[in-house]
Amino acid sequence: MAISQDLLDILACPACKAKVELKADGNGLKCVKCHRLYPIRDDIPVMLVDEATIEVEDKAETE
Repeated sequence: MAISQDLLDILACPACKAKVELKADGNGLKCVKCHRLYPIRDDIPVMLVDEATIEVEDKAETE
């Protein structure tokens, strides 16, 4: 069972209150502002700041 769009519409990051989006692989919810990644366990998002990790975006440097 995947996370429903209705649930995604009401969830917000507990740290900064910004929108969260489902990661492409479906294993977590990522905050669009502070980039915290909240895990999904047994189809339940764990929206605890202590359980979150901060995901660093890969940016290719061009010189």
